[in-house]
Amino acid sequence: MYIRCPPELRSVDETIAHPGRHDPETGRDGEEPRPALAGRVVRRLEMQGFSCSTDPSVRAVVPWLRFSPGLTTVGAAIGTVLAAPAVLGALALVTGTCAATPRHPFDHVYERVVRPVTGTPALPENEPPRRFACALATVWLVATAVAFWNGAAIVGYALGSLLVVLGGLVATTHFCFGSLVYRAVQRRLPTVGAGA
Repeated sequence: MYIRCPPELRSVDETIAHPGRHDPETGRDGEEPRPALAGRVVRRLEMQGFSCSTDPSVRAVVPWLRFSPGLTTVGAAIGTVLAAPAVLGALALVTGTCAATPRHPFDHVYERVVRPVTGTPALPENEPPRRFACALATVWLVATAVAFWNGAAIVGYALGSLLVVLGGLVATTHFCFGSLVYRAVQRRLPTVGAGA
């Protein structure tokens, strides 16, 4: 479910407990302000369908929401550099699973390998905008694999390189081109339906 964060919550500071500290202004013990998420990060997460509420479990995993896109981008880079249709095809199965289910297969790697070490909360399920982005990545990976398979190396390198750049944006800044396309289409659909 897509939840828009009210403007007043975007600037609210979270607090984290620190035993033994006392704030004479508020009269509270054991709290220290922690800055809220930057507005652009909140907008990018909302674009992907993630809630930006002050729920600490969601805020605690914001950096880890880059984990699956990051691994996918590394796989796409390897497949592109090696001009390897098999690698790209296997990765297309991974992203296709993400598009068809609420969990990216690499989310399971986070849950079973990373999370026990970091002690961070579970990742939220992927909402429709992010799943749509995975569907686009699947088609893109298949097209790149087919280009390499058919000997069209220039096309394969061009497609693969652009996919790596776009995946790198998600992995480093949370900006998701596929989710942007989903939102643009979503805004247009009521207009198209009203005109029919």
